[in-house]
Amino acid sequence: MNLPFFIAKKVALTNRRSFSGLIVRIAIVAVALSLSVMIVATAVISGFKNQIGEKIFGFWGHIHITSTQINRSTGESVPVSIRQPFYPSIDTIRSIAFTETPTFFGVEMPWQVERKTKGGIRHIQTFALKPGIIKTKKEIEGIILKGIGKDFDWSFFDRFLVDGEKLALPDTAASNGIILSKQTADRLELKVGDGFIFHFVQDGDALRRKFTVTGIYKTGLEEYDRKFALVDLRKVQEMLNWQPDQVGGFEVSVEHLQDMEILSDYIYMEELPSELYCESIRQKYPAIFEWLALQDINEIVILVLMLVVGLINMVTALMILILERTNMVGTLKALGQTDWGIRKVFLYHAGYIILLGLFWGNLAGIAFCYLQKRFGLVQLSEENYYLSVAPIEINVFSILILNVIALAVIMLFLIFPSWLVTRISPVKAIRFK
Repeated sequence: MNLPFFIAKKVALTNRRSFSGLIVRIAIVAVALSLSVMIVATAVISGFKNQIGEKIFGFWGHIHITSTQINRSTGESVPVSIRQPFYPSIDTIRSIAFTETPTFFGVEMPWQVERKTKGGIRHIQTFALKPGIIKTKKEIEGIILKGIGKDFDWSFFDRFLVDGEKLALPDTAASNGIILSKQTADRLELKVGDGFIFHFVQDGDALRRKFTVTGIYKTGLEEYDRKFALVDLRKVQEMLNWQPDQVGGFEVSVEHLQDMEILSDYIYMEELPSELYCESIRQKYPAIFEWLALQDINEIVILVLMLVVGLINMVTALMILILERTNMVGTLKALGQTDWGIRKVFLYHAGYIILLGLFWGNLAGIAFCYLQKRFGLVQLSEENYYLSVAPIEINVFSILILNVIALAVIMLFLIFPSWLVTRISPVKAIRFK
């Protein structure tokens, strides 16, 4: 029979009405609170990264293929031929093999390993950009028209259309329809069915075209929503005096986000002619991804702080348990029990307290995540956070890891305060019983 475990179980069941019983309950609450906060923080930050990334990739794709002659002064697309060997067959690439150098704490190892991407190319579509000014009877607004063709993937925009319908792209002639963001439509006081004049400059001439609002979207990415509107690609080609087979570039979507950089390098090195350039959306718009990367630091800080809170409370509780059981410690020593055997009694007791705390922490953390995901209890400023509700992405594996780390780290550090047992003299402990 495991004597330390047996004694620990008896102690746990008999000290509930003593002073240490109150300390034990406080320790359980502290561990539960720490774990629940860690679960919620991990779920919220994961939700932020996934949902904001999903919005950006849904609007722009994962990889851009454009001309090497980028017109940065005007923001206009530089024409490239749609007749490329990779279009549209590049979406048949399912997986590629590549070689990488592993790193250990930021240091490159002196060997290489062969790997394969988890997936390949999901979709490729054409686009073109044309900046200009929207003018209504009361307001003027600068905007960039993003021309899309029949190959456009509507699966993203279907979720963010708040009014109207997606663009109809007839075979006969270019559509005059336009999809504006809700932010732009509200500022210009436009609604579905309203018409307006779009003013632009081409070859030094001031020109204009009439558009009719067919839909209104809202992604929550205010910085992008206020800049872009969707129109028929042929309308942009017409305004730019391009041929029907000329586009501004190609947007490529990948099946798995972690493969984005690898596939971007592969496309550039293996698929593109010399006059085309390829870059991932992370390289093209680094600011927002740097902001998302900062959330990882916030997550680590929160997890460490909560772990320290639980650890401090457990150390305090263990020391009080040992001091309150001084007589028991002296008796066990007098009966021949070793110091380590007595320390194990209190460590088993501490493990029981931690497991109770982890149980209630899991229950509270997962319950809050469910309520937040179901009812959106915590609201956010969409202008500042790109989301109107705090997002939740629950990962069972992450929760298991948090539980294991919390249990292992706290138990490891409790070995040190349990050393207090060795300082108790059996003669003095029994004398003052």
